[in-house]
Amino acid sequence: MKPTKQLMEEHNAIKLMLKILDAVGKKLQSGEKVDFEHLDQILEFLRTFADKCHHGKEESLLFPAMEKAGIPREGGPIGVMVREHEIGRGFIKELSNAINDYKRGKMDVILNIVGIAKSYIELLAQHIEKEDNILFPIADNILTQEVQEKLLEEFEKTESEQISANKHEELLQLLNRLKKIYME
Repeated sequence: MKPTKQLMEEHNAIKLMLKILDAVGKKLQSGEKVDFEHLDQILEFLRTFADKCHHGKEESLLFPAMEKAGIPREGGPIGVMVREHEIGRGFIKELSNAINDYKRGKMDVILNIVGIAKSYIELLAQHIEKEDNILFPIADNILTQEVQEKLLEEFEKTESEQISANKHEELLQLLNRLKKIYME
């Protein structure tokens, strides 16, 4: 398996969570209550799986390997991806604050939650599209087989150090539970 294939598989999980987040936003907007625990779980998934684990592997391993192979960070696709990760972190922080207000009974934040969620979903959907169709094919073409194998080893090591293998599996199970609640 190529490291980019592993990242694309993670993209599929992230895209599913974005669909769940969109469904939650629609429920909130229609006046339905959403379980606070589910909101916290969505945030945990996005912070831990999408950002800490997935974006962490890109930023600390894949992107530096690509830079070493000659792809510039500044003025190139890597710089754009890193900037979008940062924007996404800002959206998650805003979303978390708005959800905390909602949990404290402030109903006037619902439109804010929905708006932030839509912005985040749009950002990540476009971001994933660019990585899958532009950045990852570049990586596949310029990184040697040896570098790709080393990246896969480092991905596994990073994941176990950052979140643990159990946590990764736990987050995927959480994703499936929320899918059953909001998507079926």
